[in-house]
Amino acid sequence: MSISKMILPEFEHEMASTRRTLERVPDDKFSWKPHEKSMTLGGLATHLSNIPSWTAMTFDRDELDISPNGEPYRLEEAKSRAELLEAFDQNVASARAALEAATDDNWQGKWSLLMTGKPICTLPRTGVMRGFVMHHLIHHRAQLGVYLRLLDVPVPSIYGPSADEGSF
Repeated sequence: MSISKMILPEFEHEMASTRRTLERVPDDKFSWKPHEKSMTLGGLATHLSNIPSWTAMTFDRDELDISPNGEPYRLEEAKSRAELLEAFDQNVASARAALEAATDDNWQGKWSLLMTGKPICTLPRTGVMRGFVMHHLIHHRAQLGVYLRLLDVPVPSIYGPSADEGSF
């Protein structure tokens, strides 16, 4: 079985769970944040909706410079839940297509993250997909779950029941 065929069921589960979490983001709380050092709810949800787009970038190039001219990349924050979900759905579709097209040789090839031309790290694409895409997404989805809890918004079940939902 190919690496893509092995990862796709996990990918689909995580994307469905992430979408259910993003569906809970209240439109009127995008500027809210739990602490002065924290991202806003809208900023966090926008970042989360964008993470799947990193999949295609992992497979269609050998490196990505996140600050090619010394200026860090800034993603424009979504303005509504509908905008978040539209971006997320588009990013998941492009990620799914990249995964379906990836060969085992692609998966095992090296990929580098750069900042202003300097390598931050170089990993096989298997590590990039697991660490930078999947685990990163799971981390921020959990963070969003805490934001939702603090706003008294029901948290969806993901790996088991939540305090708000007894089942999937």
